[in-house]
Amino acid sequence: MTQVPPPRQPGRYAVALVCLGNICRSPTAQVVLEQRLAEAGLGERVVVHSSGTGDWHVGSPMDRRAAATLAASGYDPSRHRARQYDDSWAASHDLVLAMDRDNLADLGGRSERVGLFRDFDPLDPGAEVPDPYEGGTDAFAEVLTIVEHTCAALVADLAALLQG
Repeated sequence: MTQVPPPRQPGRYAVALVCLGNICRSPTAQVVLEQRLAEAGLGERVVVHSSGTGDWHVGSPMDRRAAATLAASGYDPSRHRARQYDDSWAASHDLVLAMDRDNLADLGGRSERVGLFRDFDPLDPGAEVPDPYEGGTDAFAEVLTIVEHTCAALVADLAALLQG
């Protein structure tokens, strides 16, 4: 499993999550990660952004199926508005995580601070988060399950880094 790189600014951390359109996978991960960080007492020290490599959904809310899946599990998806990844994020974020290999390629490939979200997945490290957009309710539930256990591991790593 990948280790989180050190913060650029001591005691603070910035994470960017990237998928294709920023309406399903990366916003789901953002909502879950922000809640898990708050529960771990890291909400004030770690900022989380999400974006898409494409621009066609900019300004739109989360996909209604993704939002419904999150809401049914006790998360609040209401604040999300899609935005496009900006290349400057590579220098302003401590960690940039793509949902799949195509997104990773769009980001310029792996580096010390750029990788796959599931590099932190304790159950299937390095796998992709499947795109649920063309699927049904089960596809969105599967994404949420993957995101939850990956976020739990990522939060543990960030806690060890920032509180250690």
